[in-house]
Amino acid sequence: MYQKKPYLMLVPVMIPILGIFVSGLIMGLMQSFGHFSAIGLTEFTLKYYKDVLTDKDFLLSLRFSLYISLLSSMIAVIVGVLLAYSILRSKYKKGIEDVIYKLPIIVPHSVAALLVYNVLAQSGILPRLLYNLGIISNQTSFPSLIFDRKGIGIITAYLWKEIPFIAMLVYTVLSNINDKLSEAALNLGANRRQVFWHILLPLIMPTILSSFIIIFAFSFGAFEVPYLLGPTSPKTLPVKAYIEYTNPDLTHRPYTMAINMILTLCSLVLVWLYTKTFKLISKYNK
Repeated sequence: MYQKKPYLMLVPVMIPILGIFVSGLIMGLMQSFGHFSAIGLTEFTLKYYKDVLTDKDFLLSLRFSLYISLLSSMIAVIVGVLLAYSILRSKYKKGIEDVIYKLPIIVPHSVAALLVYNVLAQSGILPRLLYNLGIISNQTSFPSLIFDRKGIGIITAYLWKEIPFIAMLVYTVLSNINDKLSEAALNLGANRRQVFWHILLPLIMPTILSSFIIIFAFSFGAFEVPYLLGPTSPKTLPVKAYIEYTNPDLTHRPYTMAINMILTLCSLVLVWLYTKTFKLISKYNK
């Protein structure tokens, strides 16, 4: 009974929240199948899903979203793990911990996007600095890293937030690993690199996998950073869904909802993967 009490206390708050969420999800699902009675559409059909999945713009947006999410998540994991290990070996770890932990929490993604714009835009801080140092002849010769088709500005904003997140998660696990394991390996002739690759890395791998899924899911479904820093074409899926939703032609709404349902399905798959990974971690730690 005591174990159920916290959940029972949450019921009054969760009922309206879940009610709004579930009703919106059902309404969006019905509209994605062509049932939108407000404009006279009453027949269920798979036409809109077929149109979406065969639309070149949608496939381009899907590929762009996957590229942004995968690349930023992979770089964040690699750099974050190395940063966590460096903090573990550092003599000044306490001060570094505070800075890395607080920085990503204080600054939201929308502000991070504006910071990246002010630094990397051709009229930003970095081009001005390089121009004043004589490294570039003029600011326009600085490569366009904002609103570019390679998504460098978007990836930079994500890395600024994701690397500290990965570093702190991995560092928490590393700091709780028994030092005797590393000391035994060192006494048997292993070097620091071998200790990291063959002892520490396998122990933190479940945490790395779960962290990767979290930041991949976030960057795949995020809206504000791609909207502020993304190119005109291609758009990421959340931005494309927003643009389609604001189309004044309401007969276009089922097409938009089909995109949203595909995004929802991708999110559910990522949640399922995270759940499986979490179970693996629990099993691994027993």
